[in-house]
Amino acid sequence: MATIGTTMTSHLYIIRHAVAEDVAADGTDGSRRLTPKGRRRFSRLARRLVRCGIDIDLIATSPLVRTRETADLLAAVLPNQPPVAVVEALAPGSNWHAIAAWTQAQPARRVAWVGHAPCVGRLVARAIGDGTASVAMDKGAVASISCGDGLEQAGVLEWLAVPDLMRRRK
Repeated sequence: MATIGTTMTSHLYIIRHAVAEDVAADGTDGSRRLTPKGRRRFSRLARRLVRCGIDIDLIATSPLVRTRETADLLAAVLPNQPPVAVVEALAPGSNWHAIAAWTQAQPARRVAWVGHAPCVGRLVARAIGDGTASVAMDKGAVASISCGDGLEQAGVLEWLAVPDLMRRRK
């Protein structure tokens, strides 16, 4: 059992939301929904990752519609259907310190963050120890980072999967 103030997080998945519409019906950025193509591509990738053994205890998402929809698609295909929490620190302009502190306070070993570019690329870089770099993240991409004993130390980028990489060729 974790003690207060210590993280149990040993694995982090950082995900860029799937392909979304260019303009929402109400004209606001926050209301943009995933496109049917974005839903299909991300769901296919998520199902394949589950078959490869991905397991997540908790999903944190930006409050914007497209990230919440991406998080819900992922949760739906995971065998344990983990809870999805809306976390303001993952909104555009993501705040590493706030999302890391939130994550450390959770009793979860495997956590996913769903956010936006270019922030997710910076979050991946920061999670592996380089706060000045960035990692290119396509829409719907998933980065897998081993965190050892938590987010205080540099993690190890184990893999980065993108929806088109996993597409079957006909």
